[in-house]
Amino acid sequence: MIDTIVLTLKENMFAIIEHNKFNPPTSFIYKNDLPIRNHFLKCVQNPSLKELKNGIYKPRLTLIQRINHYGKTERNLRMEFSCPKIIYLNNINELEEKDFLKLIAKLKILLKNMGVFVFEKFLINAPVSAIHFSKNIILDDFSIPYSYISYLKNIQINKKLDSNQTDYRNDGLSFKYRANSFEVVFYDKIHDLKKTKISYKRTEDKEENLLQLNILDWIENSKKTPLEILRYEVRLNTRQKILQILKKIGLDWDLSKITFNNLFKRDLSKKVLLYFLEKIKTSFTELKNNDCDDYRQNFLKILFKLKGKKNVALRIFGAYILAEKYGLREIRNLLNIKSYKQWYLLKKELSERKEINFEKIFFPVFKQIKEFKSFKLENC
Repeated sequence: MIDTIVLTLKENMFAIIEHNKFNPPTSFIYKNDLPIRNHFLKCVQNPSLKELKNGIYKPRLTLIQRINHYGKTERNLRMEFSCPKIIYLNNINELEEKDFLKLIAKLKILLKNMGVFVFEKFLINAPVSAIHFSKNIILDDFSIPYSYISYLKNIQINKKLDSNQTDYRNDGLSFKYRANSFEVVFYDKIHDLKKTKISYKRTEDKEENLLQLNILDWIENSKKTPLEILRYEVRLNTRQKILQILKKIGLDWDLSKITFNNLFKRDLSKKVLLYFLEKIKTSFTELKNNDCDDYRQNFLKILFKLKGKKNVALRIFGAYILAEKYGLREIRNLLNIKSYKQWYLLKKELSERKEINFEKIFFPVFKQIKEFKSFKLENC
């Protein structure tokens, strides 16, 4: 439902009760013992690698002091954490709406241990600065995440989504397209954990994967079918982007409603994930012709269809080979096509190749998101 979330508390919503737990100690801020460089100063407190290896999870805290537009000093506390890790110490087990108050109670205790006191009502209604909606897609039909991720490399990025970068990496076990304000990610969750044993630095969860390595032992000792998980996340990194996407799914909210309590909803999470999946579906074009792998036969089919126009047939066939190798999203750059009309005509010609139904291929993904049942390792 929800994995990572960032809450930002105003100064009247929290109290620092142990200044020395931050680096530098927050007492310097409150006593004004340190000069504010560029009107900005911050103190941080994050879980250490040793704590994560020992199964201790904490939010990442940042106390920020700045000068606002009115020339007055203001202090905010930014806290970033994974909701399921607060309760389960992993983000494979998924939370439900009924877990919200339990999450709040646990979070309050953790914060107190970190030297910060917050009333539960302020945590419940805390403003949200960023949020990661997520779903673990359980592949129990003997398919593997790589099969799905390999199709995604052929996405024609929709400029309406304001995406400016696409990553297809880690030997085809991770796919991501992103902009400054959001990311959409698909990756092999189990493989991501296994990579942590070598180095956590190139994993999706980074050092926090150290917290959940025991899951690999559980999987190895399980007598059931090997567990395969395709992880799907939509990461909205600004309040403005959250508001924009909520309007896209039919919620006419303003920024005052972007709070922890209001966003911790099953149906809202489902709608956001389905919204981006539908956008991906409309951007998807699969160019491979599975009926015939013989390039000679493919070229002859194109030539026959074009009534012997060899130059045009060669152009389409060359683009087809490049698309098969690099994906449709790379074709325009590789061929240096600057004219939108030329690109539209070529894309149309390529799209006349046999297309594969995205929704049929991704049926397990659509099905599990629409059902939106929370996954627990104990039920696997």
